[in-house]
Amino acid sequence: MTDAPRAVDVVVIGGGQAGLAAGYHLRRAKADFVILDAQHEPGGAWRHTWPSLRLFSPAQYSSLPGRMMPSPPGGGYPSAADTVAYLTDYERRYELPVIRPSTVQAVRQGEGGRLAVETLAGTWQARVVISATGTWWHPYVPHYPGIGDFAGRQLHTAGYDRPETFHDKNVVIVGGGNSAAQILAELSAVAATTWVTSRPPRLLPDEVDGRALFDLATRRHQAALAGESATGIGDLGDIVAVPPVREARDRGALKAEPMFTRITPEGVAWSDGTTLACDAIVWCTGFRPALGHLAPLRLRGADGLIPTDGTRALDEPRLHLLGYGDWSGPASATLIGAGRTAKAAVAEIMTQR
Repeated sequence: MTDAPRAVDVVVIGGGQAGLAAGYHLRRAKADFVILDAQHEPGGAWRHTWPSLRLFSPAQYSSLPGRMMPSPPGGGYPSAADTVAYLTDYERRYELPVIRPSTVQAVRQGEGGRLAVETLAGTWQARVVISATGTWWHPYVPHYPGIGDFAGRQLHTAGYDRPETFHDKNVVIVGGGNSAAQILAELSAVAATTWVTSRPPRLLPDEVDGRALFDLATRRHQAALAGESATGIGDLGDIVAVPPVREARDRGALKAEPMFTRITPEGVAWSDGTTLACDAIVWCTGFRPALGHLAPLRLRGADGLIPTDGTRALDEPRLHLLGYGDWSGPASATLIGAGRTAKAAVAEIMTQR
């Protein structure tokens, strides 16, 4: 691409699962579009997760539109590598126009009623922008007194790789969600682990997986639109009992302690004076939407999110947001949720011509 602005109908920012789902529906709608992806290879954030990570649903319930994810050898829940292979094949199968590496630095008001999408290689002018950058690139670590004084190793879920480097170490794992439970399950087999959570962790029933969670999130979203109440995911539990988590549960490794109140150079401490020495702290404390490229549009609310009607930004109707969680579509951060949300977004975009 040259330095001269290039005009297209739609620019999709991000080539992970949400961006590819949008690309599939844009291709079917015969739209003039491009997908700008900051990564060097296909696969989105899945390429950067730890190898043992498992999806929360079997392959048949973890697919993007048009192409079923193949079941992994032996069945069960697909791994991160399975997901990368699937997304790579998906992108090629549908010949999606992905340009990489292409990092979007900013989205601004453009010319002729368009939005300007600025990259290091030049600027794109678009009638509509779909932001699908997800959350993986914006890990969140809460602040605790003494966090900067700890002499051991601290890392976030996004930096976790394999358990071998923790062999025979004392490790504190922070967080009550799926990532914490899966990482704890494998670390507890090689290290002395202490799990700390802000509230007692709750495993979902063994028969509840991602498909049930998506259906539940959809019903809750529809009820909210109708001004009604409905059971939420949190009413059932927080953690999907994938096989490694069940195994850890069955051997008693999932016992959690209350959240500590401060960090010491040697470890962590609680309000009652109890202390624990440790070699490492793994923060499984979630992510925040990666929205820095949209800052010039000044759309964020007090909660840090961009108010939306469905996927469309309320104060900038030329901008749609995909894959950031329930605030931009029911279960939109999941594979199946991203596909369904993208379909609705593209349908709306194509009627706005």
